[in-house]
Amino acid sequence: MTAPKDHINESERLKDLKSYSILDTLPEKDYDDITFIAAEICGTPIALISLIDDKRQWFKSHHGLAATETPKEIAFCAHAINDPENIFIVCDARSDERFHDNPLVTNDPHVIFYAGVPLISEDNFPLGTLCVIDHNPKLLTQSQIQSLSALANQVVNLLKLRKNKILLEESIIELEEKNQELEQYAYVAAHDLKSPLIGISGMVKLVSERYSTLIDPEGRKMLSLIESSADKLRRLIDELLEYSCSESFLKEDKSLIKLVGFIKETSGLFSYDTTLKLILKTTLDTVFANKTALDHVLINLISNAIKYNDKNATEIEIGVSEDDSFYRFYVQDNGPGITEEQQKKIFKLFEIGTTKDKFGRTGNGIGLAIVKKTLKKAGGSIKVESVIGIGTKFIFEIGK
Repeated sequence: MTAPKDHINESERLKDLKSYSILDTLPEKDYDDITFIAAEICGTPIALISLIDDKRQWFKSHHGLAATETPKEIAFCAHAINDPENIFIVCDARSDERFHDNPLVTNDPHVIFYAGVPLISEDNFPLGTLCVIDHNPKLLTQSQIQSLSALANQVVNLLKLRKNKILLEESIIELEEKNQELEQYAYVAAHDLKSPLIGISGMVKLVSERYSTLIDPEGRKMLSLIESSADKLRRLIDELLEYSCSESFLKEDKSLIKLVGFIKETSGLFSYDTTLKLILKTTLDTVFANKTALDHVLINLISNAIKYNDKNATEIEIGVSEDDSFYRFYVQDNGPGITEEQQKKIFKLFEIGTTKDKFGRTGNGIGLAIVKKTLKKAGGSIKVESVIGIGTKFIFEIGK
């Protein structure tokens, strides 16, 4: 018997094999289907998907054979991987000097005929073989050889998919860890920034009140600009914090929400606007949804409708309907409308549709981005319809 030699680049080959994390895994139907087909096509009682590590050949699939592995020094497949460009065929092992006294030949499973196609990885290393075995001498037709090679390619494809899935899962875990670190950093940094900004605003107000008679109009104007800039930056930090934490809304369990009470409670937050007329239109009494997320979306849309309204009275209509999968809401106002060009940008982070609201404040382009992100994570979506001079209608759905 001739023991197989190690591959010319054995250490690199073993490292490549390890990267697939497949050794000693449980049986899988996709691999078992391939060995079944290989045995049927070649007319053999045994077909194996064999992977060669440093000490053994291990069978990912073993059709017609009870064993799950054998020592490497007696493995036919360990010979086959040293000629990766060709199919390795032994017609009658009893008359082959390399195998005639091999225990796999003289004892069970009595390997007399062997044909193995090397499984070549993306990095061009032979990981093992797809092989067929018979207890009697045999020849394969050209068609059978081609079919066996095609099946070996499918085994390699399955291995590639497995490796890519592992890499993807590792990347997702790494990204999640980085996102958590970034969110934590943003949270701490934002809170650290808010304190001095509040201090700046307070100091400016104190100086303006105590020394107003000593400061000329130009100086008072500069102080006012400092105060408004600090307030704007503080609002930006608050909205960035809200954006980074928006997914936390979805961790709350769904609950039964009574719509009339819910909308009345929400509209109460805007009681400062005495011109506001808010109407609920629905045939539903309740919805079963994430209350915090829904509340957040509606407050944002209603707040925008009020801030950017150009009429003497703000009119907002909220509609609710349902189908088998979603609750559908709309928030329609009587504001100035949004141009088609602006509609393409308003859900993007930091995109600002209007320069200033009716209170003279400039937005930060975060609110609608939070709304879209929240709904997307909840399995829903949002879109906008608008007519200039007539008003805007935001339509969104949230999964049941």
